[in-house]
Amino acid sequence: MKSSLGLPAVLVVLLVQGCAIVPGQHMSESALSNPDKGRVQLVQITPQWIMANEPQETAQTVAPELLNYQPQQYHIGAGDTLYITVWDHPELTAPAGAQQQAAANSRLVRSDGTLFYPYVGVIKAEGMTVDQLRDAIAQKLTVYVKNPQVDVSVISYGSQLVSFSGAFTKTDPQQITSIPLTLGQALGSATIDITHADLSNLILTRDGMSYHINLNKISKATEQSIYLKPGDRIYLPYNDNKEIYVMGEVVRPAAITFTTDDLSLTQALGRSGGLNPVTASGKSVYVIRGVKDLAKEPATVYHLNARSPAAFALADNFRVEPGDVVFVGPAAITEWGRFLGQLVPLSSLVGNAAFAREQINATP
Repeated sequence: MKSSLGLPAVLVVLLVQGCAIVPGQHMSESALSNPDKGRVQLVQITPQWIMANEPQETAQTVAPELLNYQPQQYHIGAGDTLYITVWDHPELTAPAGAQQQAAANSRLVRSDGTLFYPYVGVIKAEGMTVDQLRDAIAQKLTVYVKNPQVDVSVISYGSQLVSFSGAFTKTDPQQITSIPLTLGQALGSATIDITHADLSNLILTRDGMSYHINLNKISKATEQSIYLKPGDRIYLPYNDNKEIYVMGEVVRPAAITFTTDDLSLTQALGRSGGLNPVTASGKSVYVIRGVKDLAKEPATVYHLNARSPAAFALADNFRVEPGDVVFVGPAAITEWGRFLGQLVPLSSLVGNAAFAREQINATP
């Protein structure tokens, strides 16, 4: 549910107090650091701040029950199609004629789990393994056929499925067969829409439990170690909630989505074409980050002096978050009206970004 008002409130503060916070050519650091004026705190991005706040990289922990699950021998279910062979008895094996396709002589396991076979009658196949069904049919045929040699094979697996939804190019259900299906194999077949997917939050639902998996932080070997179970549901969210907005004196102001769980300030500026070499002020790179309730805590504006020799290293280690607004100030004197003109066309975009963090947290 959209209930966060943090970022729009920050922007209102910036608009109402334009002369104080952006007096002509840049944001006033004294105004930003005065909570009585703007309820906004200014934080300088320095090596010391990066060292104190850089998140620790941790490997993705996969729930033990996912790793410990081992598939069992395949059991026949309703919806499976079987091909039953009785050697030396083509009238039983291929009543439609040997020249016909296998499907024409196949046996469908009906919705009640039963199938019909000549001289055997109706038999409950659901829940049996292939070997168990073969033995059951052979035993019943002994009344009519001496030493019947029976073979059973599954030619279509329709009873045990894994469903897919979200940012995949192919969302058709995948079949669980006699060959175990791993998460890695299933994702390869479904084909991730890499441009629009949020790879940091795949959700696997099994037996009423939802497991969140960060695909960026697990190895391919781990993906191949997670076996899927009939009835599993796999959902991969789109990344449309994971947006930041880069505006001001960059080559291509834009809304930027990211598929991973983090994006650096360097990457954000790079995907916007970098700072405008003619109009940008290297000293005025700001990241505006809203909060849920300005009455309880101030919003934060992070400031990077891009003219510093260590600026690129600092920007590469600063992680932007969904809903952030990156603003690059101009080098020359700029009227407040110009900044306002840059902001207004993106107002609806920025308003939507205010809810990004809460929407991501509310993902099932």
